[in-house]
Amino acid sequence: MAKKHIPYSNKGNLREGSIAGHLTRLTVPMIWGIMAIISFQLVDTFFISLLGTKELAAISFTFPVTYAIFSFIMGFGIAMSSVAARLIGEGEHETVQRVTAHSLMFGMLAGGVIALAGLALHDPIFRAMGADGVMLPLIRDYMFTWFGGMVFITLPLIGNAAIRAGGDTLSPALIMGVVALVNIILDPILIFGLFGFPRMEMQGAALATVIANAAAMMAALYVLYARKKMLCLEQARKLGLFWDSIKRLLFIALPAGLTNAIQPIVSAIILSVLATYGTDAVAAYGVVSRIEAFAFIILMALSVGLAPIIGQNWGAKNYERVHQTLHLAIGFNFLWSLFVAALLVVFAKPVIGLFTDEPEIIRIAVLFFWIVPVTYAFGNLIMGWASAFNAMGMPQRSFMMIVVKMIVLLIPAVYIGDYFGGITGIFIAIGVVNVVSGLLFHILNWRKCRAHEKTGEITAKQG
Repeated sequence: MAKKHIPYSNKGNLREGSIAGHLTRLTVPMIWGIMAIISFQLVDTFFISLLGTKELAAISFTFPVTYAIFSFIMGFGIAMSSVAARLIGEGEHETVQRVTAHSLMFGMLAGGVIALAGLALHDPIFRAMGADGVMLPLIRDYMFTWFGGMVFITLPLIGNAAIRAGGDTLSPALIMGVVALVNIILDPILIFGLFGFPRMEMQGAALATVIANAAAMMAALYVLYARKKMLCLEQARKLGLFWDSIKRLLFIALPAGLTNAIQPIVSAIILSVLATYGTDAVAAYGVVSRIEAFAFIILMALSVGLAPIIGQNWGAKNYERVHQTLHLAIGFNFLWSLFVAALLVVFAKPVIGLFTDEPEIIRIAVLFFWIVPVTYAFGNLIMGWASAFNAMGMPQRSFMMIVVKMIVLLIPAVYIGDYFGGITGIFIAIGVVNVVSGLLFHILNWRKCRAHEKTGEITAKQG
């Protein structure tokens, strides 16, 4: 049976043409899309900071947990993008439709399970992070509502990843941009009780996020079904092949999800260490974490943009184009990290002042930006490599890199830094691990890529 090619719009064939052009076209829309996603927490942080220091500290406690769950679910999105892109490269249209439909069905089930587990384990988790009796009720107001909308957070991630696999990053970016605008509008209305709505404070921030994500889910499903023809009821009914679809997904989703979740889990451990220094230290770390995420939107967009290019060319065995993509992406990654570091060092105090006027919070946050950013250029190399290996269908390598960096190196380093240098020692430890892990894996990964390139050249000559 002849293989069918999918009629995707937006120049979906990434196996030909300028790699730099494809990278630019796929990355630029994702800048706005990721900015929209990150804006949810930035907007929440800003409006909740107006409620007071206790509320700001409470929302800071939620960041590692929500980010860990979000990152784990993002593993399903990474898997969807990788599997679909490689199937597109192989010309398997009907298989793409089947895997997309079954992945969305599985994502709905996974979202429900995560929500139930989160509600059941809520208090023990936040107590272990150092939240006291004052913080817990505030955190509960936010998290119970957030868990209630878990399915609405899960499905857009998977759906938008499927759309991106076909070389269209504009549609997901537009979806998330509109949704972010909805969240910005709803946040002050629901938090402060404007225009006749009840004042809901922490709960209102979470509810705004849930409503906005529900809108994103509907939009993504519409694009997949009506415009991209990547959803088909006939393929969805093939439940006898459901496990085959999910095996393809889980092979990448589980290691990728665990890989993504490790970083926020380690952030929670760092937060628990900082909690011993008081509420101001917790609030400061929450602020710098949000600023960091915003500063690296372009790099996150680049890691998303390069994945379909690598996935399609890997599926088509165009290894030379894979490695050209890596050269361009990693070079830009390094230069942008240096640029961001310079900006944060120079403008640390006024940027932090946008979120708080508490002198101690500002002092701790400024200290962080005077120490850690100079190491970004090395630490961020791992982000690009992890995305590349996930796209190639080798998530185990991404998992190994993150485990070594975050668990083997960073956790012990943080405790050592805390023992010898307090808060300053913790920040120095983070910087040292960035440099050591970034250089180590960059060298090892380039050797791995050169080996694949040579193997591809030999295969081509033999063919």
